[in-house]
Amino acid sequence: MRPLTDAQIRASLINASRSERKNLTLPAGFDDLDWSRLDYFGFRDPKLARVAYVVVELDGEPVGMLLRRTESRPRTRPQCSWCNDIHLPNEVVMYSTKRAGEAGRRGDTIGILVCEDFECSQNVRKLPPSAYLGFDREAARDRRIESLRASAEGFAREVRSSM
Repeated sequence: MRPLTDAQIRASLINASRSERKNLTLPAGFDDLDWSRLDYFGFRDPKLARVAYVVVELDGEPVGMLLRRTESRPRTRPQCSWCNDIHLPNEVVMYSTKRAGEAGRRGDTIGILVCEDFECSQNVRKLPPSAYLGFDREAARDRRIESLRASAEGFAREVRSSM
């Protein structure tokens, strides 16, 4: 993912009001991010416990979404819909987000089970265990990275589709 500025992140939010954009707080360490190792940029707002943001690159442009974590947690350990990691070192939670445009203003939302702190880019870059003799672990990792990008982009397209 290419590096983004604070202003670009705020401007990219397709389902947030002006006040929601203004109230966005970037995470600690934002200036030190290694953007080359991110497939999307996701973070929880440090000042608003249940608010998170995800920015995905679609057609060369950043598309950002404001998400809200549900209050309840799943009773069983779910699998992240984006990284599909079955050996997760983190929690997976349900986030919901308003659709963009008129549909979102009417209250139409979409939800997703995803890593609580958006560690998907780290998860897919771990070499998977060897499944059989001759298993190409590097190729498997590359497929997981591409799958993550496609899943995050698909979600952003779904949120944006009502514009």
